[in-house]
Amino acid sequence: MEATKTLANQLLIAMPGMEDPNFNSTVTLICEHNDDGALGIVINRPLTLKLGGLFEQLDLDGADPLTSENPVLMGGPVGPERGFVLHDSTHSYEHSLAVSGEINLTLSRDVIDAMAKGGGPAKSLVALGYAGWEPGQLEEEMLANSWLNVPTSADIVFDHPFADRWSAAAQLMGVDISRMSPDAGHA
Repeated sequence: MEATKTLANQLLIAMPGMEDPNFNSTVTLICEHNDDGALGIVINRPLTLKLGGLFEQLDLDGADPLTSENPVLMGGPVGPERGFVLHDSTHSYEHSLAVSGEINLTLSRDVIDAMAKGGGPAKSLVALGYAGWEPGQLEEEMLANSWLNVPTSADIVFDHPFADRWSAAAQLMGVDISRMSPDAGHA
């Protein structure tokens, strides 16, 4: 795939008319997009599960109490048993992918172990599951006006309240998403 056509390191903002309940009002960070398809993590769907519960499931005793209170996100409908950690680029771990100069995606347990001990990255999100697209599928959805896309903002990924991320991401392109029609069309 040509570098100019990749959506990696972009935030996908679900259009108001998105009918798929997995993605209605979501913001998804596209971590990888190539000829094999695309992988993204939804960054605004916290679960009731806290990191402390995840640490318990992984038998990580004596976990840092402050870190244990952080929510776990529903990263997408694919592979909900798999964990993904989006984090700042100050640390690198065994299986890390640089999404941007500021954001890495790590699939290995070493980052979770470091977080449980109160170490690890300064900024992070832990997600269960991911959003995945077959080759050409995301491009078709873009042409069908299912998504808006903007360059990734680490501030939105890590610092905005979850409930504000959808509208904040749209604001990056000067759009008030609450004023957009749920009906898609082509001019």
